[in-house]
Amino acid sequence: MLQHKAFYISNTENKKQLLNNIISGVWFDDLDSLEGVLFSELTLNAFIDKEIRYGRFDVQTSTKNSLKNSSEGERKRALLNHILQFNPGYIILDNVFDCLDVEAQSKIESKLTELSKRILIIQISARKRDILSFIDNVYILEDNRPKLFTTSTKVANINFTQDLPKPYITINETFNPLIKLNKVSVSYGERPIVNNISWIIKPGEFWQLIGPNGSGKSTILSLISGDNPKGYMADMMLFGIKKGSGETVWDIKKNIGFYTSEILHGFKRKDSIESMIISGFFDSIGLYRQPTDKQIAIAHKWLILLNMFHFKDKSFQFLSNGHKRLVLIARAMVKHPSLLILDEPTNGLDDTDAQLFSELVNKIAKESNTAIIYVSHRKEEYIIPDFIYELFPDKQGSKGKMIYTN
Repeated sequence: MLQHKAFYISNTENKKQLLNNIISGVWFDDLDSLEGVLFSELTLNAFIDKEIRYGRFDVQTSTKNSLKNSSEGERKRALLNHILQFNPGYIILDNVFDCLDVEAQSKIESKLTELSKRILIIQISARKRDILSFIDNVYILEDNRPKLFTTSTKVANINFTQDLPKPYITINETFNPLIKLNKVSVSYGERPIVNNISWIIKPGEFWQLIGPNGSGKSTILSLISGDNPKGYMADMMLFGIKKGSGETVWDIKKNIGFYTSEILHGFKRKDSIESMIISGFFDSIGLYRQPTDKQIAIAHKWLILLNMFHFKDKSFQFLSNGHKRLVLIARAMVKHPSLLILDEPTNGLDDTDAQLFSELVNKIAKESNTAIIYVSHRKEEYIIPDFIYELFPDKQGSKGKMIYTN
């Protein structure tokens, strides 16, 4: 009888070594005579690299798109179908549900449940919620050896005990509402994206914008940030300005702090952690201006809040991905913008870092007048919004519905 296994790990583990130990068979006798395949983002990226560099399209999606131009769900289903052609004895699943919406996750899970009846499944997951229901044994790593995981009740740690630093400049002018979308519809050619969206965001409100991949979340964000030219044809008020009344994109963006997990790719420099936070005053990548004493003092308060003051001079690249995100949130918040947009911020985080990140976001929501839009295709158990705006895909364009959480 097949004994399916899962490794519940943190992002600090040596993934390459873990994979080598699994594949070598030193831990599990039932792998000795079997040939296995790896289902991983690494595998997908290798195929995408071949598409870009050599024009090789080895993996076919159901819509005949290239992997590069497909959604995460399409990519992962296509990769699974591809590796099954090799009739593997076992499949290693590396964070299989990352970046998938609820529908795509359900499809993958159903497929894997069916496969588990005849193929050994070994799952690696940084989120406990993603461990497949049919898994027989869940392991953690202790001294680089597998140890059976037992559920234990954890007392939530309070990591951020200092008060939230005050803004650099107190702005007396407030906009109420901050954002008002009135029956907004957007189409590209004959393809409707969103239909009749009405949404009002007031100062200090904490919202979660949720919906499956392709439901129009990014379109709505681009309207709010002033980046979408279709906003000029829509009935919108952004920070007290009627859209299309002669405003510049900067008139909009100066009111917004923005964070996305993709933004990490833009910070490859070896700036210090302190410089990274200070650069938020100037909206620059890198510090090219001499900050004032007050700006430095505020940055130091953020570093103390984050428990990073004692290594503020170290390179930003020294930090884990989870702690990099804390610094980038502080960078976005040093000016206390009217609106903070967090676009899929917990993608790729393990449970510990997701909880830490969420604790900081909840604190900002509670102790500042900054409104927050937290964007996700899945609900995050640690995030505690006041309201949810959910998008529901429809042939005529996604429709929206406001949900009170309290």
